[in-house]
Amino acid sequence: MATGLLALLDDVALIAKSASSSLTASLDDIASQSMKAGAKAAGVVIDDAAVTPRYVVGLSPERELPIIWNIAKGSLKNKMLFLLPAALLLGYAAPWAITPLLMAGGIYLCYEGVEKVYGVLFPHAAHAHEEAVLGAATEPEELERERTSGAIRTDFILSAEIMALTLSNVSQSPFSTQIAVLAAVGFLITVAVYGVVGLIVKADDAGLAMARTGSPALRVVGGGIVRAMPGVLKVIAFVGTAAMLWVGGSILVHGAAQLGWHWPENLIHSIAAAAVEAAGTTPGVVGWSVTSLQQAVVAVLAGIAAIPVASYIVSPLMSLFKKR
Repeated sequence: MATGLLALLDDVALIAKSASSSLTASLDDIASQSMKAGAKAAGVVIDDAAVTPRYVVGLSPERELPIIWNIAKGSLKNKMLFLLPAALLLGYAAPWAITPLLMAGGIYLCYEGVEKVYGVLFPHAAHAHEEAVLGAATEPEELERERTSGAIRTDFILSAEIMALTLSNVSQSPFSTQIAVLAAVGFLITVAVYGVVGLIVKADDAGLAMARTGSPALRVVGGGIVRAMPGVLKVIAFVGTAAMLWVGGSILVHGAAQLGWHWPENLIHSIAAAAVEAAGTTPGVVGWSVTSLQQAVVAVLAGIAAIPVASYIVSPLMSLFKKR
């Protein structure tokens, strides 16, 4: 009797140990897959963090954090309520559609990137184009609503890219792992992006408060922060635009290869290999830089081609939607 009970307890302990090991392995796999997917979507994440601060420019400082909070809630809602179920359904019912949808999102990123470059080169014309596409708001409340809605719309596209890239990275994993990784990536990226955005937009206020204290050291640091922020914002905008073009172009090039058009990717690789050979170095910074530059050129061409679509198709549709 005692021997049988001990054997039963041994079996229970073995089952518990096996279950614990399985759970640990599963959690490790989810964490590993989430990190890989997050790294793959890093360019889109950088773009998301760089794009968002512009939506609070010109608004009351007291409204900056509430607006970012509203955008963050909209972003999380986009990911968890719409994009996560859509990604799972897509991966199950129509996996063939993932690449074309990724490419459609890539074209949007290319368009946004080209629009930003155009805005730097021709600011007045770019402002007129933006008003023609999105409309112009006059009242502060209306402007805030427009900015928040515009940020959430842009975030929806960027979030769709993040979720699609994540899905492509875990498409061969068990269904439960796909759900866990998509949810983890969606939540953590949202917290990271809008946490960073909040710090960025309030950094000058923090610097100003420090500069008004009685401590000489804090005054020096605060004044430095206030003076540095315009340059920091310009650098962030530049990095965001570069990331947008690089990611958009790479999505189009890799997507074309997956659909059977290998020559753009092969041509880019050949040029990058020739550059590495000419530089007499190992594939690394030179190869990556030349490849990324070519992908950015592809993005610029795709973005320019998308401008008429935005002006003559998207703009009228948006105007019609607003009237309803």
